[in-house]
Amino acid sequence: MSLDITQAVTLLDEHDLLKTVTLTDAHQQFQHVDYNSQTVQPDTLFFCKGNFKPAYLTAAKKAGATAYVSENRYEEGQGMTSILVTNIQKAMSLLGAAFYGFPQNDLFIIAFTGTKGKTTSAYFTYGIEQTHTHDRVALFSTIDRIVGNAPEDRFKSDLTTPESLDLFHDMRHAVDNGMTHLVMEVSSQAYKKNRVYGLKYDVGIFLNISPDHIGENEHPTFADYLHCKEQLLVNAKTCIINAETDHLADVYYAAKTTTQPENVYLYAREGAKVQLPLDLDVTFKNTNETLHQSEFQVNAVSEKAKQLAIDGSYELHVPGDFNESNAASSIIASALSGASYEDAKTALTDVDVPGRMEMVTSKDHGTIYIDYAHNYGSLKALLSFLRLQTGAGRVIVVIGSTGNKGVSRREGFGKALSEEADVAILTTDDPAYEDPKKIAEEIDAHIDHQNVKVQYVMDRKTAIETAIKMSTKDDIVVLAGKGEDAFQKVNGVNTPYPTDVTIAKNAVEEL
Repeated sequence: MSLDITQAVTLLDEHDLLKTVTLTDAHQQFQHVDYNSQTVQPDTLFFCKGNFKPAYLTAAKKAGATAYVSENRYEEGQGMTSILVTNIQKAMSLLGAAFYGFPQNDLFIIAFTGTKGKTTSAYFTYGIEQTHTHDRVALFSTIDRIVGNAPEDRFKSDLTTPESLDLFHDMRHAVDNGMTHLVMEVSSQAYKKNRVYGLKYDVGIFLNISPDHIGENEHPTFADYLHCKEQLLVNAKTCIINAETDHLADVYYAAKTTTQPENVYLYAREGAKVQLPLDLDVTFKNTNETLHQSEFQVNAVSEKAKQLAIDGSYELHVPGDFNESNAASSIIASALSGASYEDAKTALTDVDVPGRMEMVTSKDHGTIYIDYAHNYGSLKALLSFLRLQTGAGRVIVVIGSTGNKGVSRREGFGKALSEEADVAILTTDDPAYEDPKKIAEEIDAHIDHQNVKVQYVMDRKTAIETAIKMSTKDDIVVLAGKGEDAFQKVNGVNTPYPTDVTIAKNAVEEL
């Protein structure tokens, strides 16, 4: 991979991002691109982005960077080519795509956004596409990044949607590994921070929207959050929208700004109330449900949906009737990529989603359920489903909330616990730079103490052990928020954490 200075300047100029260029070599070629001064190599084009310090440019120059892209000129870059731009994140995305040879053009990209359900939907779609493409599909999710079929091509994600240079690097890796399709989650922050600027999707899916990610380091308002979510549809060739979402009018008309109505598909549960007088394309309904699986029927309603040949029954082994909606979106999206009914029906029965509804059983204590539920909607759906399916004596929930982001979740957790839990053990969950006890107190302020007994156990491992020990055979214990996350984010550091699943299994063994 390489990028020459003329190509870089032309591309930035075409997108009205270029301010000025100071050249040291009119024929300059870059063999690397980077934004981390610690990993710079010779002949690198270096990006001064984010919480940038001039010392980073000094280090990059010393390591061999020959040019830098920035919104400001720095004395530390004297002797280097400088490319000054109006927006560093947009510039980095454009030049990253160009450096890696526009790998998105060689992939059929299916992208998901939504307040909840992105990861589960992405895994459902990945499973279908594995069958459809004979294992030539990549996955960029909150949990895993999969760029090939070798063990070393699968690794844990640190962001739902990574920085643009990392995103296009991994796309190129996937293409070079023979991947033809990509399933990815796209966060609202990806648009807020322009990590996916210029990227287009073959299919964009909008699952739902509810207040979340509103805070000092995220979105200033719900309107901003919704706007960023909608950008996925604006940048998709074909759009799929869950017609049961809140703010359907805003979402639908955002899709129509760049997509013809015949390329917008609406789906909903049969009999659901839809906010707009729009005709649905696809409906689905539950036909059988247990704690371990669900069966549902999909029906194409419109003529264009009937062309997809997706009518029929399907089975999921990821329980929860709320997952049927996620699966329906995956079935439609995969059909648009060419997958058959049999591809989807066969694949969905085998899909597992790490950290979603995992179960640990104990002999003399309650059954433990581990799930990533991390906002009001997902926690409410999870707890109500488990209470209904298990007939639990008590619902004991271990939960915390993230620090410095998603502040609105805290009230939502208190509300969901008041509605569905009997015991809440408030603990730590990625506190970042906040005091986890204060976060717990904010959750507690919204809990109805007439209905829910509350304990504070700020060490998460101890909190899990406490919940399991206090449970009886008739109870269930729900460990919410972290799933299989192997780190706690504390004071800016990813601190190793053994995962809720591991702690629960060890606690049961000790008992």
